[in-house]
Amino acid sequence: MIAELLPLVPVSQAALWTGFVVFVRISGVMAVLPAFGDQPVPMRVRLVLAIMFTLVVAPSVGSTISPMPDDVLRSVAVFGPEAAVGLFFGIFLRFFILALQIAGSIAAQSTSLSQIFGGSAGVDPQPAIGHVLVVAGTALAALSGLHVQAAAYMIHSYTMVPFGAGLQPDLVSSVGVAEVSRAFGLGFTLAAPFLIASLIYNVVLGVINRAMPQLMVSFVGAPAITAGGLILLLLTAPIILSVWMLAFESFMHMPFGAWP
Repeated sequence: MIAELLPLVPVSQAALWTGFVVFVRISGVMAVLPAFGDQPVPMRVRLVLAIMFTLVVAPSVGSTISPMPDDVLRSVAVFGPEAAVGLFFGIFLRFFILALQIAGSIAAQSTSLSQIFGGSAGVDPQPAIGHVLVVAGTALAALSGLHVQAAAYMIHSYTMVPFGAGLQPDLVSSVGVAEVSRAFGLGFTLAAPFLIASLIYNVVLGVINRAMPQLMVSFVGAPAITAGGLILLLLTAPIILSVWMLAFESFMHMPFGAWP
């Protein structure tokens, strides 16, 4: 029986090599993937999720994986670049969560609510408005099939950066700069209603102060801007999340635009 099983050894070795190198890249993506890679998710759960995604991605990209080198050092040298590639692609998905955090911070600062801190899906605390937007956006993405979109995104990463190619400077510079700009632009766009409300509030407060210098307008205006900010959040949160979700789904449908 052992003699009959010997021909299967090279096949199993190739399958294990393919699965492991794919797992290395997937682990880099999973480290920063929204929802699945958030800080409250236990490490064991993340490990199981990384294995599950590997089982989905490996059959699709197995033909692009080169055979295992004979030299052990060359085999080990592949792991570092592959993990860096996975982390590189995962960060761009995390940028969408960063856009919600930026929008929440801008909105809280504009409406004098920045001193009210909420929980955090990460390490650093953030204003309550930002926490609400991040939790709602993450839940909305998860309910919209994030696991399917993430698997397709991981497969697409092998089209942009084939196995063993590593990160190229032109890719890092062009894609990185464009996605950072997109994240900050999206965050500012989402917070636009609060910025407009803050501008109107300060203009009105300045006019009242000029008309009635004896009135302590700051004491009168502080409760108004706080209540107005909460009401504005109630009215605009569905629109903000809809715009954010549309941008996220557009990116997942065609990552990095028309990149070949």
